[in-house]
Amino acid sequence: MTKPILLVVEDDAGLARQLRWAYEDYEVVIAGDRTSAIEALRLHEPAVVTLDLGLPPDPDGTTEGFATLAEILSLKPDTKVIVASGHEAPESARDAIARGAWDFYAKPVDIDTLGLIVARAFHVHALEAENARLSALSGGGTVLGGLVTAAPEMLKVARTVERVAQTDVSLLVLGASGTGKELVARGLHEASRRAKGPFVAINCAAIPETLLESELFGHEKGAFTGAVRTVEGKIELASGGTLFLDEIGDVPLPLQVKLLRFLQERVIERIGGRRAIPVDVRIVCATHRNLEAMVADGGFREDLWYRLAEMVVRLPTLAERPGDAVLLARHFLRRHAPVINAQVKGLAPDAADAISAARWPGNVRELENRVKRAIIMAEGKALTAEDLDLAGGDPEALNLRSVREAADRKAIGEALARADGNISQTARLLGISRPTLYDLLKAYGLQAAG
Repeated sequence: MTKPILLVVEDDAGLARQLRWAYEDYEVVIAGDRTSAIEALRLHEPAVVTLDLGLPPDPDGTTEGFATLAEILSLKPDTKVIVASGHEAPESARDAIARGAWDFYAKPVDIDTLGLIVARAFHVHALEAENARLSALSGGGTVLGGLVTAAPEMLKVARTVERVAQTDVSLLVLGASGTGKELVARGLHEASRRAKGPFVAINCAAIPETLLESELFGHEKGAFTGAVRTVEGKIELASGGTLFLDEIGDVPLPLQVKLLRFLQERVIERIGGRRAIPVDVRIVCATHRNLEAMVADGGFREDLWYRLAEMVVRLPTLAERPGDAVLLARHFLRRHAPVINAQVKGLAPDAADAISAARWPGNVRELENRVKRAIIMAEGKALTAEDLDLAGGDPEALNLRSVREAADRKAIGEALARADGNISQTARLLGISRPTLYDLLKAYGLQAAG
């Protein structure tokens, strides 16, 4: 097993060497200033960092050390930073902890004491990582290699895809634009035996019909005007891995025939070529179109449909994933804020309410774009509904009494309509007694006809 990485930010070369030899249980990386420390942080992503506050060009002060601390926590907030200072000033310790340092120790260094602090930091970091993993498994985070969801509908999809990944059957992913079809395809690839092979994606709707065949199958030099060299197609490039054909419903009928032949024989011929090239590739397709309706109308080949749809999953829209909109918004904020606007740390309550109430016709893609724009425009530390341009909406009530009353009103109204206003029949449809129905009609101000 590889050793945990410990980043030591220390400008005293002798002390740095001493620390390197003292911590045999860790892979010790040394940095002598802020620039090299941040480079090492990006490269190695250490769980624990020991940081000397007295760094050049301010070795006798703390300015550069605190700037390094801030940058480390901005780039990787879960890092445990243990701050050291040779200055006998308790203010430095309190200030470091207030700015996000995990612990503090004073120089001169006691190797054994510092070793205990470092070991405890690694232990706490590991516990937090395990807690996050278990939270994800229980529906509080990412599944299928990066799919962020807590919705039962999407968790069911993830479990299905993970099972399918262990086979080589073709998968067809159906869903509206922006629901994450390519993310599911990548998750399947990463969970499969082909994970070390290439993942090649092509959007069939984004390439002109005249060029799509060449993109898929490649061409030989001189096959047509402008073909100055031999080019491998996407299918050939994906050999040994997974080929993702997005918007498969936009493939023209003549090309569907050639695609079907490849799926049946698992060989291709480049345009202008005569040599059959065997290809070992797993096919995953996606579309927002109704392929079964297209088959019925003659717009899509039935035999190709059966080849591609050995297994079918449908992705729900974001509106059909209760609670996921806010979960995803926080995920996008953590991903983009450190790069775009580091002062933004979270969502204001009115922003969370507005996100939950919005219908998101553009699904996850629309939500991510809205959050990115809001991060750019935000002036405070928390995104507001106004930042998201969702102010003025009427957030859906989460009060249980209100939700229950709305459901009761709807059910009673539908039952009355079916029973044509007959009280006895309405009570039977609802599974309640006549007196209970009368009480509900009175409570909700409803009336039965007749």
